[in-house]
Amino acid sequence: MLLHIVARGKIGRSPEAELVDRYLRRIVWPTRVTELPDTGGKVPAMEPQTVRVMLDEKGEVLGSLDFARRIERWRDSGTRELRFLIGAADGFDDVERAGADLLLSFGRATWPHMLARAMLAEQLFRATAILAGHPYHREG
Repeated sequence: MLLHIVARGKIGRSPEAELVDRYLRRIVWPTRVTELPDTGGKVPAMEPQTVRVMLDEKGEVLGSLDFARRIERWRDSGTRELRFLIGAADGFDDVERAGADLLLSFGRATWPHMLARAMLAEQLFRATAILAGHPYHREG
């Protein structure tokens, strides 16, 4: 299953970009990052069996184990692409939110979208590590 991050804004050469790269390189599943301008740009076509997850402050807050189990269920049900959408500074409108399979929040605090990308990359690595039985994740 492809883990595909589609994000508004160019991350460039930054500490956040280094974190994204560090975590995505550690994931053994196929990954892709598509960057779009803050407005406009061509969103990649949706293939069949694609699940859309939008990062949104109004979304569901999942712990790492719950996030991993959700990914596992999608994978096991035949999902070919798990697409994570990160909006620009103003986020998504109600119409865009309605088209998501899951609205996911990293808490009620507002996070810069470039930092949210790094946090997502880490959580994707953590989820795939949990599913592989890797000791990276520890429950307290």
